[in-house]
Amino acid sequence: MALKNKAVAFAAAAVLAVGCFGLTACGASQEASSGDDKVITVGATPTPHAEVLENAVAPILEEQGYDLQVTVFEDYVQPNTAVESGELDANYFQHINYLDAFNEENGTNLVNAGYVHYEPFGLYAGKSSDLENIADGAKIAVPNDTTNEARALLLLQQEGLITLADGAGVTATTKDIVDNPKNLEIVELEAAQVSHSLQDVDFGIINGNYALEAGLSVADALAVESAEGVAAEQYGNIIAVADGNQDSEKIKALVAACQSDEVAKYIEDTYNGAVVPLTLS
Repeated sequence: MALKNKAVAFAAAAVLAVGCFGLTACGASQEASSGDDKVITVGATPTPHAEVLENAVAPILEEQGYDLQVTVFEDYVQPNTAVESGELDANYFQHINYLDAFNEENGTNLVNAGYVHYEPFGLYAGKSSDLENIADGAKIAVPNDTTNEARALLLLQQEGLITLADGAGVTATTKDIVDNPKNLEIVELEAAQVSHSLQDVDFGIINGNYALEAGLSVADALAVESAEGVAAEQYGNIIAVADGNQDSEKIKALVAACQSDEVAKYIEDTYNGAVVPLTLS
């Protein structure tokens, strides 16, 4: 089944999964996720996650007798609720900070089963392309979810455009801005919408996957966050599963395939630096 068709077919089920959230007697049980069957169901956002799964990971798992079934999502909420409810075995779209924040805010018990890749976060031109002479009151669009907004603000600080309160770090919000010499207006949007709103703002800070979907590359970015150790560890994209399922045979097979040399080569050859394979455990 094509990815698009899977996304449509899953829409109604995802709604039901949200409605069943947290009820052990509702729908599929965790047993479906932890069993030793040969079907692995994974939720993913389109680019690069679903592409990596379909084009590089699935053939490896097929050789081992597994059937990888990918459901595509356009948001950051349903993939997690579907894994929590047992509708899916795993998902692949988020970094560990987002997962931790989601668990805390929603009472879910999802865990990191393994790192796969890192997507450099970039600041892209909108109505303006001159960071050196940025206008007073310039509008900069940023993702509005907790962890990605902090990441965007840290990039602005990296470029000397704002100063954040000491210790704000990966939990920073606009309330932590202590110096804003250019009176920048931070426009908070859903992460997927930032790339579509560049014509309405001066600049936009975009997640790597959404930049790719919009036809942008790292080379187009006016500024890119540093990829030194901490950034890769904090924002590396992971395979997430319900706690207790990380040690199942099929999840171990999934993670091993995602971390294989073959998948690393596919990522390097396909995304030209916009997606970087990781070797973190």
